[in-house]
Amino acid sequence: MKVSDNNLAAVKSSDVIILAVKPFQVAELMKLIKPGLNSKKILVSVVTGVTIGDMEEMTQKQLHYFRAMPNTAIAIRESMTCICSKNADATSKTYVEKMFSQLGKVVNIEEKLMEAATILAACGTAYAMRYIRANIQGGIEIGFDANTASLIAAQTIKGAAELLLQKGTHPEQEIDKVTTPKGCTIAGLNEMEHRGFSSSLIRGVVASYKKIAKE
Repeated sequence: MKVSDNNLAAVKSSDVIILAVKPFQVAELMKLIKPGLNSKKILVSVVTGVTIGDMEEMTQKQLHYFRAMPNTAIAIRESMTCICSKNADATSKTYVEKMFSQLGKVVNIEEKLMEAATILAACGTAYAMRYIRANIQGGIEIGFDANTASLIAAQTIKGAAELLLQKGTHPEQEIDKVTTPKGCTIAGLNEMEHRGFSSSLIRGVVASYKKIAKE
C-alpha cells in the first residue's frame, strides 16, 4: 500500500480512483487529476450531488464512471451502498460491486434514484438513531438504567433488521408474530399510529428528499 500527498501521481499509478471530498472541492480536484485519467480508469464518486454528467463535463474523457452512496455504517463494514454507472463494462462493474460488498450490502440502481438513495440509506441512519434514542428514553421511564436500555434497544433493532435481511419477509409478517389479541404490543402500536408515527416518518423522508432535490 502506497500513500501519497500528490493526487495526480496517485491517479496515474492507480486503476480505480475514488472521489471522497467535499462537493465544493470536486471541480478543483478534477482539474488537477484530469491529465492522469484515461479510458482504462475506473472513477467512483461518493460525493453527494455530483452526477456522472458532472464528472463527464469536468474530465471530457471516456472513463468507467460510477456513483456510490454508502452510509456511515461503512465504518464497521455494515454500510448500505447504492451504486449506478455509465460506460462501465462487466469487469469494472463486478470489481466495484465486490469492493463495496466488503463493506456491507450493495444494490445497483438508476442514477435518477441516487438522491432518493441518499435519503433512505444515508439520512435513514439518523432516522433510525432517533427512533432508538426515543426507545431508550421510554425504557428509562419504565425502569431501566440508561446503559441497559441502550443495549436492549440497539440489539432489538439489529435483530429486527437481520430478520428481514436473512428471511426476506415483509415487516408486517414479523409484526404479526409478536402481536397477540388484546396484547401489549398492539396497544403500543395503535397508540403510536394514533400519534402519527408512520405518517411522521414518511413525511420526514419526503421532506428530506424535497430538500436535496431542490439543491
